[in-house]
Amino acid sequence: MKIALAQINVTVGDFSGNIAKIVEAAQVAHNAGALLMIAPELALSGYPPEDLLLRPAFFTASYAALRELVAQLACFAGLRVLVGHPLCNAPISDVHQTRPVKLSASPLDTFNAASLLVDGKIVGTYLKQELPNTAVFDEKRYFASHSKPLVFELGGVTFSSIICEDAWHPSAALLAKAVGAQVLLILNGSPYHINKEDVRIDILRKRIRETGMSVVYVNLVGAQDELIFDGGSFVLNTQGELVARLPQFVEQIAIVELSSIQRAQHRAIAPRECIEAQVYAALVLGVQDYVNKNGFPGAIIGLSGGVDSALVLAVACDAFGAERVRAIMMPSRYTAGISMLDAAEMTRRVGVRYDEIAINPMFDAFRGSLAVEFDGSSEDTTEENIQARIRGTLLMALSNKSGWIVLTTSNKSEMAVGYCTLYGDMAGGFAVIKDISKTLVYHLCCYRNSATTFSTHDIIPQRILTRPPSAELRVNQTDQDSLPAYEVLDAIIQMYMEEDQSLTDIISAGYSHDDVHQVARLIKINEYKRRQAPIGIRVTHRAFGRDWRYPITSHFSEKS
Repeated sequence: MKIALAQINVTVGDFSGNIAKIVEAAQVAHNAGALLMIAPELALSGYPPEDLLLRPAFFTASYAALRELVAQLACFAGLRVLVGHPLCNAPISDVHQTRPVKLSASPLDTFNAASLLVDGKIVGTYLKQELPNTAVFDEKRYFASHSKPLVFELGGVTFSSIICEDAWHPSAALLAKAVGAQVLLILNGSPYHINKEDVRIDILRKRIRETGMSVVYVNLVGAQDELIFDGGSFVLNTQGELVARLPQFVEQIAIVELSSIQRAQHRAIAPRECIEAQVYAALVLGVQDYVNKNGFPGAIIGLSGGVDSALVLAVACDAFGAERVRAIMMPSRYTAGISMLDAAEMTRRVGVRYDEIAINPMFDAFRGSLAVEFDGSSEDTTEENIQARIRGTLLMALSNKSGWIVLTTSNKSEMAVGYCTLYGDMAGGFAVIKDISKTLVYHLCCYRNSATTFSTHDIIPQRILTRPPSAELRVNQTDQDSLPAYEVLDAIIQMYMEEDQSLTDIISAGYSHDDVHQVARLIKINEYKRRQAPIGIRVTHRAFGRDWRYPITSHFSEKS
C-alpha cells in the first residue's frame, strides 16, 4: 500500500489557493496509486492564523472551504486524505453531515482539527490534544483541547492521527496505541530553527519506544511572516530507523510504501545540509514568500559596500531574481572609496540595477537648519544618525513611488545592542537578517560564494569579507570602537538572550565582567528600538519578536 506525504506551501486565509494545493497533491497521490495522503496541520486555512481565529467570518469561510475540498476530492475514488483545518463549536456529527456550524468567537469553542476525507465524505475528525503556549506559540488563546483519538483501518493496518504538539508528549500516542493503532500519522506546522530537525526525530523516537508504532511525520513548508516552516517530513519505522526524509525548504509530494514503513526498505532519504546551507535556504524562502505572498513587485536594498547588505542582496537575488531587485548606494563624505567600488562590483556580479544618490547636500542642509540649536555642542552620534535617517528617507521615498518593499540590513548583533538607527537603517518593510548574528553573517557569505547549488558563484567580493566592519558615519570609524569583538559579543548575546544564562554564569565561562555587563545593559536599554523594528526571519530558537517579551519600562538590573 502506498502513502503520500504532501509537504506543501500554503498561505494563511487563502482558502481557494490552499484547496488547489491540496487537490493538486491529491492528484499526484492518486496517479501514483496511493490509498492515503497526509497534508500538514491547518493546511486548509494556513498556519498560524492568529487572531483571525477570533473572527466568526473566518470560520464561515473555513467551513465553506472544507465542504468545497470534500467535493473536489470526491473524484479521486478510494483515496483517503487527512487534512488539517480549524473547527468552530460544531459537534463532529454536524461536520460529517455538512450542516452549517454554530459560530462563536470564544476560544473554548474552537479546535485545531484534522479530518479524514474520502469519496465525498468526512469519515472521521481528530481534535488536537496538546496546545503549545511557549516561544512563538499561543494556541491556548484560540483553541480548546480534546482527548478522543481518530483511528481507522486501511489495507489491514490500523492508523491513528495526531497533530504536531501532541507528538511532544506521550499521552496522545499512548492513547492511539491503546485503541489498536499500528502507524501514527502526525500533521505538523512546526517552524524551523537551527538543529530543529534533530530535536523532532529524537522526540519521535521516544514515542516509538513507548508505543512500538511506526511514524509518518508531515510538515508544512513555506514562510508565514517571521516564521519559516522547513518541511523536512520523514518516516520512522518501529525500530526508530529513518525510512524516508523529504528535503527542507521545498515543496514535495513523496510516495512511501507501507512495507518500507514497517521494515527499513526502499529508503528515500534526502541528504542533510550543513547549518549554513539550511539557514541560507530559510532566508531565501522567507524573503521569497513574504514578498510574493504580500504582492510586492520587487525589493529595494540600501547597499553600503559592507557584509550585511551584501548578504541581503544575495538572498534577495536568489529569492526572486535580479530583475526584481534594486540596489541604492548613498555615499557621504565618510564613505570610503573602496566601499563604493565593492558595492558596484557586487551589483555587476549579480546583475541588479544599481544607482548612487549622494547624501552630502541633504546632510549639509540638515546641519544648516540645526546650526542655531546645536551651537556650542560638539558633533556626536546625533550627526551620525542624521545621515542614517537621510538614507532611510530616500529608500522609503523610492519604495512609496515604486511599490517595491525596502529590505533592511541590520543583523541580530546590532539589534541586540542598539547599534542601529531608528528611522534610519531600521527603516523598511522586512528585516531579512534580523535573527542572524554578525559572525553567522560572515559564515553565510562564505557559504554563498562557494555553494555549488547556485549557477553563479563568488558573488560577494572578497574585500567585503576581509575589511573591518564600519558604519562609516564618521572618520576612521569601526564597529569595534564601541563594542566588544563580534566573536565575544555574539557569544554573550547567545548565552544571555537565547539561553537565559545568568550574568554570573557567563562571566564564569570566561568572559570579562565589563563586557558582560555592557552587553546586558545595551540589550535592556534598546528594547524600545526593537519594538519599532520591522519583522524579520526567525532562524534561532529564540529571536527578538515573538519569542522575546521583555518590558521597555523596567528598573530591574541583574547583579553578578
